[in-house]
Amino acid sequence: MIPLVIGITFFSFLIIQLAPGDYLDKLKMNPQISKETLQQLKQAYGLDQPILVQYVKWLINALQFNLGYSFSYHMPVIELIKERVVNTLFLSITSAIIAWGLAIPLGIIAAVRPGTWIDRFIQLFSFTFMSIPNFFLAFLLLLFAVKTGLFPTGGATSPNYDQMSLLEKIVDRLWHVSLPAFVLAITSLAGLVRLVRSTMLEALQSEYVLFARAKGLPERQVVLKHAFRNALNPFITLLGFEIANLLSGAALIEIIVNWPGMGMLMLDAVLSQDLYLVMGGLYIGAILLIIGNLIADILLAKLDPRVRQREIEGVLK
Repeated sequence: MIPLVIGITFFSFLIIQLAPGDYLDKLKMNPQISKETLQQLKQAYGLDQPILVQYVKWLINALQFNLGYSFSYHMPVIELIKERVVNTLFLSITSAIIAWGLAIPLGIIAAVRPGTWIDRFIQLFSFTFMSIPNFFLAFLLLLFAVKTGLFPTGGATSPNYDQMSLLEKIVDRLWHVSLPAFVLAITSLAGLVRLVRSTMLEALQSEYVLFARAKGLPERQVVLKHAFRNALNPFITLLGFEIANLLSGAALIEIIVNWPGMGMLMLDAVLSQDLYLVMGGLYIGAILLIIGNLIADILLAKLDPRVRQREIEGVLK
């Protein structure tokens, strides 16, 4: 994990630095700011040093979660990210719960009844929403929200959020996240349903399922306890990639629906060439993705003894 974080942040830092100009170039257009002041600012932020030296200093501080100072917001980067990353995680987790909570039963139903009208309907639903880009769906739902007023069109909370009770705050949060979470969930759900269906079809045709049925076990137990449990491996492996897709997809949806998360923050940082804010966002995002993949690996080893056996054999060799 450590070399992966270093590799991601190093190449990101290099690419950002290769872009023409920096944040201080905008200040040069202000006649009230002298060249001496600009030079002092460059020295204060370390922008007058070689790229490698800048990166090493940034990395040493980043390991202590001191992510520097934002040029455009005039406050520590970590304070900005703390405020926004909670909203992005809330959006991503909510959409993941919706997507996985619907994909598993729909995929199982389609696999248990292949070729029926319900299977064809679920597949039609899956292909339809896989073909629609999530940003286009977000625009359509945003238009619907504006026309009907059924959903909020910006922000994570209502103006009177601080005066609400605990239950009212929870409801208000869920109401505000409903539109962007639905967009993320529906596009992720379409692909997950196909995966659940295909893996369940393969599991239901396996020998251990045939043996379980021959023993006279109830069909519900055969499907859920034997077939589904053995079909879980691809889903757990996919979990790490789904976290990456949700975080990257959330950034675009956040910008469209004006959700105050990391997406809007990173867009503003890139447009203003706020170096340390961009790097701070990439650094936190990389850590979240790596932790997500680590969790997926641990769950896979926990659920499948064959994975643990292969790891033990690899260590022994």
